[in-house]
Amino acid sequence: MLRRLLHSVASDDARETMVREQIAARGIRDPRVIEALREVPRHLFIPEPERPRAYDDGPVSIGQGQTISQPYIVALMTELLRPQPGDRVLEIGTGSGYQAAVLARLVSHVYTIELEETLASNAAALLRELKYENITGRTGDGYAGWPEHAPFDIVIVTAAPEQIPQPLIEQLQPGGRLIVPVGPRFTVQQLQLIEKDAAGAIRSRDIAPVMFVPLRRP
Repeated sequence: MLRRLLHSVASDDARETMVREQIAARGIRDPRVIEALREVPRHLFIPEPERPRAYDDGPVSIGQGQTISQPYIVALMTELLRPQPGDRVLEIGTGSGYQAAVLARLVSHVYTIELEETLASNAAALLRELKYENITGRTGDGYAGWPEHAPFDIVIVTAAPEQIPQPLIEQLQPGGRLIVPVGPRFTVQQLQLIEKDAAGAIRSRDIAPVMFVPLRRP
């Protein structure tokens, strides 16, 4: 019991340091986003052998050739999406479930798709254990989106396609925002913010060079 308590306190301290030095110090200003990063226990979304690196300034392996993104990138992508309490979100690439957990504290509901069945199952079990009731997940091809629940106010893609899948743009609500890293596999990609205006016109903005694992298909 004492060891578990000490580990919890250490994780809380590491998370607070992460938020202060990696998130706020780099210009993330939305107080709701900062609080979500402060509240979600990132270490629980990482396999035990890798947990000592949970709050490091970089991505961490979660198995199946996938990673959990650098904390700052999670915060940046979240802030750029301007999440509102009533928003409905589509996430492509559940991974460990961490990004979904952060967004679930800021929006009405998160629908999340993961291609790798093991990752999808592990994330679903953890999110249930942590009592996230506004996250719905499934295993499947993220390129197709989730038309049964469209349209979405926000679409977030956490792996890099070489081109933005058209169904994701089509499933974006007028006034919605889509964020996605775009570019070739295993090289520097461009993080893009796509916005659809009330008339359905699309505007794209390059944000920053990034490096994500590729968005895979079945």
